[in-house]
Amino acid sequence: MRFRPPAGGPLGVDAYAGLLDLLGGLTSVVQALPPDGALADVRGALRYFGRDTAGLAALIRVRALALYGADCVIGAAPNPMLARMAAREAAPGRTLLVPDTPDAVREFLARKPAGALDGIGPKAARTLCSYGLDSVGRIAAAPLATLQRILGARAGRETHERAHGIDRTPVVPGAAARSLGAERRFDRDELDPVHQRRALLSLTEELGARLRAQGQVCRSLSLTVRCADRTQLTRDRVLPEPTAHSAALTATAYGIHAGLGLQRARVRAIALRAEGLTPAERAAHQLSFDPEDDKARRIEAVADRLRARFGPTAVTRGTLAA
Repeated sequence: MRFRPPAGGPLGVDAYAGLLDLLGGLTSVVQALPPDGALADVRGALRYFGRDTAGLAALIRVRALALYGADCVIGAAPNPMLARMAAREAAPGRTLLVPDTPDAVREFLARKPAGALDGIGPKAARTLCSYGLDSVGRIAAAPLATLQRILGARAGRETHERAHGIDRTPVVPGAAARSLGAERRFDRDELDPVHQRRALLSLTEELGARLRAQGQVCRSLSLTVRCADRTQLTRDRVLPEPTAHSAALTATAYGIHAGLGLQRARVRAIALRAEGLTPAERAAHQLSFDPEDDKARRIEAVADRLRARFGPTAVTRGTLAA
């Protein structure tokens, strides 16, 4: 599930912590997915509270709105992979339920594009599409041996299982986050690419500052663009090297955005996620002889210290302050 303030904008840290505590009052199996998501195994809670899944989801939504002013987008399904996919499709303020039956799972997955499955990146999706396996239904219908020849033994087996709705990963309470995300929602459907790039700049500045504050770097970025007709486009790109440098994140995010070729698309929201997080001290950095790069990093470090002392808005780019 994902939490959203009714007025839009980012979810506050205190509100997010409170919402996680709210879930913890219903079930002890809660995995945080910062900055605004969570996974919860509610099988025990269903029996304890004597409610069905839809009823428990309604209870969570009412309590979240009453106590923290946050709305919920909830995906309910037999396993974490299906729940995440359902949450991505659910309308704001709604619950999308995938029943725990083979027919319902098959129907939910069948027409989705290959890239919608967890673990299928852009490269693997392009490879599968080149063999005519451009939907989850077609991937599920393909023999396991065929998928293993195309993707390799392990990846082929995992893809085969996921295409059939099988996910063996558990919900892990207190698991360390392997990604950081943020989102910007526009007041109205945005057609101007300049305003979209400005939102991207705001996202990369925020993610870069958060990564540096936590002493982490990311290996890749995932950009999601949500359009007015409720379709969404998601693209991933691996960074040249693991980094938390805002300028490097911005350049990569701009490149992904340009590659989408949105033209006159009516964009409702843009989300960016930094993935593959690792401690900064373990990451190698290619030395540069460019004095401008060194200067930018020193300015960034000073800005981080000022933000830590005087608040996140103490230093901001002129483009974003306008």
